Amino acid sequence: MQAFLKTGKLGPSEPKKPSTSRAKDERSGPLPVWVEKYRPRTVEDVVEQGEVVEVLRQCLKGGDFPNLLFYGPPGTGKTSTILAAARQLFGSLYKQRILELNASDERGIQVVREKIKSFAQLTAGGMRNDGKSCPPFKIIILDEADSMTSAAQAALRRTMEKESHSTRFCLICNYVSRIIEPLTSRCTKFRFKPLGEEKIIERLEYICKEESLKAEKPVLLKIVEASGGDLRRAITCLQSITRLKGKGIEITVDDVVEIIGIVPENWLDKLIEVCQSKDYSKAEAFVDEFMLEAYATSQVIEQLSEKIINTTEFTDKQKALIGEKLGECNYRLLDGGSEYIQLINICCGIIKAYELA
Repeated sequence: MQAFLKTGKLGPSEPKKPSTSRAKDERSGPLPVWVEKYRPRTVEDVVEQGEVVEVLRQCLKGGDFPNLLFYGPPGTGKTSTILAAARQLFGSLYKQRILELNASDERGIQVVREKIKSFAQLTAGGMRNDGKSCPPFKIIILDEADSMTSAAQAALRRTMEKESHSTRFCLICNYVSRIIEPLTSRCTKFRFKPLGEEKIIERLEYICKEESLKAEKPVLLKIVEASGGDLRRAITCLQSITRLKGKGIEITVDDVVEIIGIVPENWLDKLIEVCQSKDYSKAEAFVDEFMLEAYATSQVIEQLSEKIINTTEFTDKQKALIGEKLGECNYRLLDGGSEYIQLINICCGIIKAYELA
């Protein structure tokens, strides 16, 4: 009873001491995320987007910015580019002059009326610590702007016009077609293309050198192949493998396959071999066995489509039939269909293609 009065809970009054290992972890702090650690700090550090970098470099010289619209696939440097430019432009006033909103979380008209409008109306003042001149405007970054509702985008149009003397906007999205025309006409548009294989490998090699990792070029090529031009995904994959294996141990291609969730080639070969037998019961048995491996059917579709396009085993008509079936199954998966049923559907489609021969 005495212990309860002293501590507010039943049990011994003395608090438990943390274990030595846990105490060490708390002192050392969490390990940094490599995507943030190796994010470009200046516009010149941005990989491969030459046109955008050149325009922003000229804007930094002139000390003025237009409203910007960055669009393109994920992991190509859209957010990193504008953050690097803003850091160079504002220096020590960076945090005061930037409002960054993720539109997928905050995408309603109320956010435009309250957060964005109130920030846009603030006067841009203050001096940089390094004595350099600071432009008299702020930047509002709307990440994933294609997730904003039409009403919110319409409300944003008026704010962009009214506060143009003190605020610049940068809209970032994957699909420019989802941004309403009145907004796109008020912005300078830049398309970010998927990064080239060599550029991603170059960046991964730099990270390996900095982090003292052992990874041969075929390993990095496998990471690049799986990332599909997404540098963020490639770096995250490399860090995940390092956490699994530990530093100082050489990373292999098998480690990459295990972490990313790529379906091994032997499973795809077995699937085609089973379908070639034209035995539906064998195909069903294969699917039952394959599902126990817990690979994603969407990943099977992605790899299988590439494999079938590049093979000479099928005629053009067979490739067209299989491609149509893969597209249909992919659509149904996106719509919430059963992975098991869609995989059986794929096998049936390939068997029918073989029956045409």
